[in-house]
Amino acid sequence: MSHALAPQQDTLGWSFRYAQTAMRDVYRAVLLELAQCDPRIFCLDSDVGGLESGFGASLPQQYVDVGIAEANLMSIAAGLAKAGKIPFVNTFAAFASCRSCEQVKIDIALHRLPVKLVCTHAGLSAGHLGVTHHSMEDVAIMRALPNMTVLVPCDAAETEKAVRASIALDSPAYIRLGRKATAMNHRADFDFRIGRAAVLREGGDLAVFACGPHAVRIALEAAAILERDAIRVRVLNMHTIKPLDVAEVVRASEEIGRIVTIEEHSVVGGLGSAVAEVAAEHRPCPVIRIGSRDCFAQRVGDEAALLRHLGISVDALLLGARAALSRGPPGH
Repeated sequence: MSHALAPQQDTLGWSFRYAQTAMRDVYRAVLLELAQCDPRIFCLDSDVGGLESGFGASLPQQYVDVGIAEANLMSIAAGLAKAGKIPFVNTFAAFASCRSCEQVKIDIALHRLPVKLVCTHAGLSAGHLGVTHHSMEDVAIMRALPNMTVLVPCDAAETEKAVRASIALDSPAYIRLGRKATAMNHRADFDFRIGRAAVLREGGDLAVFACGPHAVRIALEAAAILERDAIRVRVLNMHTIKPLDVAEVVRASEEIGRIVTIEEHSVVGGLGSAVAEVAAEHRPCPVIRIGSRDCFAQRVGDEAALLRHLGISVDALLLGARAALSRGPPGH
């Protein structure tokens, strides 16, 4: 695999090459590398900062800064895609999903155009800017749009693979990224396939489905704690919310019969809803959802504090896990 980051002596392990690197920085490096090899790739900016001095300075003929005009941004991207280009749209998740939702729906999704919406500051990662910049409903909105693929990488390495994989799609994609550097959840190189969940830990007592950097990290930490009590947890990284890996959900429902989901998103319409829908349709079993409980985080704060405030934490997941275990699998 070709890495966008500069080669390093990987004496600390495979993940060292991505250590302390924000997902959005990895994305920008990958995008520039891809665009240097493919003149069809365009970078559409909305004054998010940093792209003008990186991508714009290197490939000015493939860079367009629309300014803070997200609805126009989506329509321009649709026009470029219709003309045979592969536009990568750059804006905040809150603005792509809410402010310009009509243009995403009508101009992009309806016509199945290969526009890639790479949206940063997702979830609570822009919590310091207040509720206007929180994005806890974007997955629900995007997964409801026909033709839209929804990707939620869990770390910097997976971000690179998701961006590269999205190029092959002949349809639109929404790629959800945070703001700051986060921990590596993958400890070795791995196979990434859109629509295929990644099993990060095997277990037969409980299945935990998670997406995004913080939720996946919480799931792994909670699984390690539960293992002390001889509770074996299968942790699945659901980097693709749409198309969802139906087979893995059904397998967990049949083999384990107890599921907990966790996400940096509302429990309404996100990963938890998607998993529960599949389980209900194919193999009903208890599904406990950890996420924002259909409310606004009406405060300003950093991401970690807001996650705790909304109950997206190791403690919350442990409570959910023990509740699921106490119910027993279906039929017991």
